[in-house]
This record gives sequence, structure tokens and C-alpha cells, in this order.
Amino acid sequence: MSTTGPTILHADLDAFYASVEQLLQPALRGRPIAVGGSDRGGVVLAASYEAKEHGVQGGMAGWKAAQLCPGLTFVRGSFHRYQAIADDVMAILGDVTPLVQRISIDEAFLDVAGSTHLFGPPAAIAALLRERVRREVGLPISVGAARTKHLAKIASQVAKPDGLVVVEPDDERDFLDPLPVGLIWGVGPVTQQRLADRGIHTIGDLARTERSAMERYLGRATGGTLHSLAHNEDPRRVSTSTRARSVGAQSAVGRRPATPELVREVLGHLAERVASRLRAKDRAGRTVTVRVRFLAMRSVTRALTLPGPVSATLTLTEVAERLAWQAIDDEGGERPEITLLGISVSKLTAQAAIQLELPLPPPDPWRPGSETGAARWALDRSMDAARERFGRSAVGYLPAAMGRGAGVPEEFRELAEKEL
Repeated sequence: MSTTGPTILHADLDAFYASVEQLLQPALRGRPIAVGGSDRGGVVLAASYEAKEHGVQGGMAGWKAAQLCPGLTFVRGSFHRYQAIADDVMAILGDVTPLVQRISIDEAFLDVAGSTHLFGPPAAIAALLRERVRREVGLPISVGAARTKHLAKIASQVAKPDGLVVVEPDDERDFLDPLPVGLIWGVGPVTQQRLADRGIHTIGDLARTERSAMERYLGRATGGTLHSLAHNEDPRRVSTSTRARSVGAQSAVGRRPATPELVREVLGHLAERVASRLRAKDRAGRTVTVRVRFLAMRSVTRALTLPGPVSATLTLTEVAERLAWQAIDDEGGERPEITLLGISVSKLTAQAAIQLELPLPPPDPWRPGSETGAARWALDRSMDAARERFGRSAVGYLPAAMGRGAGVPEEFRELAEKEL
């Protein structure tokens, strides 16, 4: 059930990584900067608002960013500082309500319904939080306040940069209708273009479209969800105790033929990222899903549910390879071109230790308790300990090491990936 007033807040630090660099290096303030990449190549991880005004965006090639913004300054990134600074901001949010749901390193939802008797109406609480974050941490933060999580997030995007937008219940329709449909959570460029092809450009256009038509356009699940969100129907509550139902990673590979070497290299790297995150939280999963994206943005997924939960890197790599080749072989042709590979693990459960099994035939290395399965898990745990002490690049599997994305530091990947 949703609240009756704008007591759901969405707080989002503005251009977080770039803003931290400007905070740490005062000479960069007011200047267009890019975190990561260079004018010769690499990938821009984040851009300041001064750079965004010239069209520079995260994920863009460094050389292209330099062309768009000739005065752009590239910085390496203070990855060792980002987490602690973001945690300081989250602590400030927690001072006004215990109901804080952190959804990434730099953004969170808050339910302040129980705090208004202490700090005033939601608008006053949002203003207080913005003032404290600016004064105590030194960073700009945008806040949206509304009746639902969906609308609060849209409001915070409209508030950027460094602003506050409060949407009262009576003003919801007037606020939403003229906004571009791309502001709805989950509407990416492909979906936005599909909607535009049918004359749906604004949230109001979407709200006025029949639900049945939306379900025909986008499928029952997606079409129905977007239709509900366009009407601000969002029953989700701010939750502080939810755990991830799955953990995954993906990597764009450009436009390349699907060769055994490429698939093994990329999936090995992705499996290592996913499996290490699982083990760090003493978790494992039974269902492995692989996503393969072909040309024209067409994606295919294949999944396999295993008898026992796995978190061993080699096992996850082997399962992912089998699933990926099922999808690739079904595509036809000798070596179809692919543009992205992804792995996710779901049906998670606790796995702090491995119970050895009797050596029953046939031997199955994918069973965690088999001799091979237990050896793989023990080896991974030893490598985790070595990395904790000497750094992530100290030890690893060769295909996974070869597949590490050029220009994107592992520290940034780890910060960007949600905790379990």
C-alpha cells in the first residue's frame, strides 16, 4: 500500500565519481572532467556536469569525449575513497529515518513518514539532508519526494543537478504527463525507440494508451508494468532487509564472431566476478543464466538449474560456456557475430562450507561436495584470501585475466555492482 503524502524520498548524489574528484582536487571544480579514459582511448567511467553539457557520458570512448569537449580533463579515479565518502552520505540519511534502502553506492530511497513529527514535512526533511550532505561531506545531492518510489526517483532525476523536487499527490498527473517516457525506471533506449515508433513519447502518451495495447507492443509483463508506472501505480515499500535474489555481470564485446577463445575468455572473466562476489558473502546459487546478444540488439538467454548450489569459478565458467554455445548454435551459421555476454546466478542459498560427499559414480565436478568440486571451492577461497592481501591482480585464472575489460578498472566494476 502506498503512502498518502510525498513521504518517499529518493536521494541521488550528482555525478558522484566526478564530484568526488572535484572535491578532492579543488583545482578541478567548475571544470569539465572525465573519470577514466584518455584522449587516446579507454572508457570514460563518469563525467562532471560541466562535461555532460558538451555531450560527454559514462561508457563513452575517451577519444570521442575529447572531441566533444576540447578542454576536458581526464583523471584516473580515487577508487579507494569512493566507498567511504558514499558511506558518510548514507549515514546522514540514516540520521533522519531508519528506513533507508540503499540501491547503489550513490543513491537510496527513504521513508520519512515516521520522521515528520521530528523534522517537519518531507520537503523540509529533504532540504535538511541536502544541506547536511553539502556542509559535512562537500557533495551535491538531488532529492525527489513523492507518494511512491517510482515517482520519487523520477522527481530526483528532474531535480538534477543539485536540486529538490516535491510532487504532491494532487499534482502527480500534471507533473508526469509532459515528461519523456525514458524517465520511467526500466525504459532503456531500445524500449524508448519502440514506443516512439508507435507515437508514444511522453509518460502522458503512455498513460493514455490501453494496457492491452502496451502488452501487445512489449509483452504482458513489461507492457503491463510500464502501463502501471505511467499511472503511478507502485505498491513497493522502502525495505531495509531485502537481499539480492540474483547476482550477475555482463560485458559488451563490440561486434565479434563467436569463437571458442572469445567465449571462454569473456565468460571466464564474468564467472570470476560473479563467483567471487558470491563467496565474499558466503552464498551460492543453483540456477545459472547466460545472456547472449546478437546483432540488431537481439538477446537470447539460456538457463540451467543444478542439483546443488555452486560458487566455484571454474564450475560457473563451464556451465556458462555450455549454455552460451546452446544459444549460439541455435542461431545458425558457422560463427554468428555477438555483441554482449552476461552471466547471472539465482536461487541463492548460504554456503559457508562444503560438505564432502561419498565418491559415488559417475564423478561430477559440478557437484560442490564431489572431490573435484570441493577442491575447486577450496582453491577459490585461497585465491580470495591472496587477493584480499595483495590485490585483485595478484592471482587468477588465465582466461579470466585475459578477459578483463580494457580501460575499466576492476575497482570501478566492484563499486558499480550491487552487494548481495
